[in-house]
Amino acid sequence: MLNADISIVLPEITLAVFAMAALMFGVYTSKDKVAPLILWVTSAVLAGIGIWIALSPAGTHTAFHGAFVDDSFSRFAKVVILLSAAAVLLMSQDFMSRRGLLRFEYPILVALSAVGMMMMVSAGDLMALYMGLELQSLALYVVASLNRDSLKSTEAGLKYFVLGALSSGILLYGASLVYGFAGSTVFSDIIVSAEGRIPLGLLFGLTFVIMGLAFKVSAVPFHMWTPDVYEGSPTPVTAFFATAPKMAAMGLFARVVHDAFGMAVADWTQIIALLAVASMFLGAIAAIGQKNIKRLMAYSSISHMGFALMGLAAGTVGGVQAMLVYMAIYITMNIGTFAFIMSMEKDGRPVTDIASLNQYSKAEPLKALAMLVLLFSLAGVPPMVGFFGKFYVLKAAVDANMTWLAIAGVVASVIGAFYYLRIVYYMYFGEANDDALDKRMAPTQWVFLMASAAIMLLGLVNLFGVDGFAATAAEALVN
Repeated sequence: MLNADISIVLPEITLAVFAMAALMFGVYTSKDKVAPLILWVTSAVLAGIGIWIALSPAGTHTAFHGAFVDDSFSRFAKVVILLSAAAVLLMSQDFMSRRGLLRFEYPILVALSAVGMMMMVSAGDLMALYMGLELQSLALYVVASLNRDSLKSTEAGLKYFVLGALSSGILLYGASLVYGFAGSTVFSDIIVSAEGRIPLGLLFGLTFVIMGLAFKVSAVPFHMWTPDVYEGSPTPVTAFFATAPKMAAMGLFARVVHDAFGMAVADWTQIIALLAVASMFLGAIAAIGQKNIKRLMAYSSISHMGFALMGLAAGTVGGVQAMLVYMAIYITMNIGTFAFIMSMEKDGRPVTDIASLNQYSKAEPLKALAMLVLLFSLAGVPPMVGFFGKFYVLKAAVDANMTWLAIAGVVASVIGAFYYLRIVYYMYFGEANDDALDKRMAPTQWVFLMASAAIMLLGLVNLFGVDGFAATAAEALVN
């Protein structure tokens, strides 16, 4: 029995053992001199485990008495998490090394965080859920304040830690209520106790758990940490925050509401729909006044999480499929966008003011065109792939008789298009700028920028089959 359980969690064990071995290697060698090597090897291991999971046999397997679930849903989420983490690590090497931030701990913390994320999306028990969440969060608290010489970076890490601890407390209180009224922490037992008329205490527990998870996806009104942490953290760390952890949090969100509270869909869809509307509109409106591109991307992230939550609010198989497709597209767009942001420099120093992009298309026409494609896709302009992501979640809402939510999404999307198109305006029609940005861009950043832009154009044929994989994953979860 134990051997069977270990074989199911072998990818997680492999990554955890590698992270510990890399930590020991870094400590007993010349530390920062081996940091680039550890970064490249960690990226290769993350990508390799992602491919291993993608090629693993289909079916649903549980380990440790239902605490860990390996199914098509968790495998889809893990592949996205691991590949995006590997991509962010690769494109961050140049930025971090040139600023003296490439310490050997950085890729190891990302790997340990990825282990927590893998645990989150496979959680079948409230205790397993919390273990995964804390392993992910503790690594991210350190990574956020990696630049010890920067006041903003230290402040970002502290804010994230304090608010993260608060959200964990709220989630634990909700979990204790659920355990008290359901008599079990295992999702499969909780869903049985929720059949028929759901007890009021269990409903309160569900609400508190959703509040804790809403913090992790930076949904309004639990979004306060996002702009400050995005702005204060080193840009590669911000890129990481905007990709893999978002997929993990949305995967965990879907896992909890469907696996543990699938019999109370009518109750939690109302809460999630409210979070979705608030996030879409606050993110769209607040980003309009932002001049710092990292803060702008923070509010953009809040708005996009609102759209992903719209798919989840549908409470159907189609809704979960739409959410997974949306997250895969969103993460791809963000990888390309942050590759570009990392290359924004003046005299070797990072620049984040969007006004610095004035007339950028004349100096760098190809990079400006790639960024235009990505921004149009983020705005949901057809025929870019980003449009199909929004179409999926809007269709899921309409099919679930939540037309009002779909209409709200369309309005928020139109408002949000303004700040994406403003950056395009600056690049192509802005006033001539004497302080032009440096033309330098690391090869890995250039590759990810161009690849992401190409995917946004070529993916409109069949989304590279992602919708089919997402459909299989959704059916495995909603049963």
